[in-house]
Amino acid sequence: MLAPRRFLPSIASLRALEALERLGSASAVAEELSLTQSAVSRQLQTLEEQMGVPLIQRSRRRLSLTPAAQVYVAEIRPALGHIAQASMRLQVPQAGGALNLAILPAFGMRWLMPRLPDFARLHPEVTINMATRLHPFNFTGEPFDAAIHFGTGDWPGTDRLLLKHEQVVPVCAPALLSGRVPGDPRALLTMPLLHIETRPRAWQDWFTLKGIETSGPVPGTMYDQFSAIIQAALHGLGVALLPDYLAEQDVATGRLVAPFGQATEVPGAYFLVWPQAKAHHPPLTVFRDWLAEQAQPEDPLPR
Repeated sequence: MLAPRRFLPSIASLRALEALERLGSASAVAEELSLTQSAVSRQLQTLEEQMGVPLIQRSRRRLSLTPAAQVYVAEIRPALGHIAQASMRLQVPQAGGALNLAILPAFGMRWLMPRLPDFARLHPEVTINMATRLHPFNFTGEPFDAAIHFGTGDWPGTDRLLLKHEQVVPVCAPALLSGRVPGDPRALLTMPLLHIETRPRAWQDWFTLKGIETSGPVPGTMYDQFSAIIQAALHGLGVALLPDYLAEQDVATGRLVAPFGQATEVPGAYFLVWPQAKAHHPPLTVFRDWLAEQAQPEDPLPR
């Protein structure tokens, strides 16, 4: 027998509380849940009335959770994830099971997608459900079995598989060079440089690897996704420092040029990451074993 109704709040109210704890503002919660701020406030108020316990601290400008509510959210978050996963499995049943995978947009589209037809051919019984995430997250708060992330592989409570070391190359539209090929990488410091939000030190690290000292952060314009920075480079707005897998197609067709040739390996890599509790999830095991054959091998040489 289930607990009395007063101990089973609505999913909508619980989602609003969980999102407020995670995002920190009612406006962000409203945007994520596609609600108005007043609707979010009503959901939270209804939950407080049902629980009979203060959950929200209200000030003139913001809402925050009481200490008791923070503990409550930590306990219900895994349950919300389990409900979402069970619902997804119910709606799309497959004999071999489903893998819920978070991917980075650019890496997923350019590196993973071209390889997936081979996986589908070998393992038609496994369904892969994908959603994009730009930043690492807590698996207990998201309905994912695994994720492809960029970093150093130090995510607590997880195991990982190295997929590819980061190798970058400066590229720009041919017109930006005006027919001249700079022989010294220092020449780039006089050109407009394009930065990606997720790699704020990328240009600085690249110049350091080339033996060029920079006085503080390298100036330039900032973009939040690689798709935007590629378009900016194609339209001659500056020089972009792109991962090799993103640059190769446009360089091969001549839409972009790489004035300094080969890509340079820089800190960071792409990993398949999964929570240790999911290590033996059958669809994940099948996908991980297949992906290991696609991955870049560990380099035994010092880096």
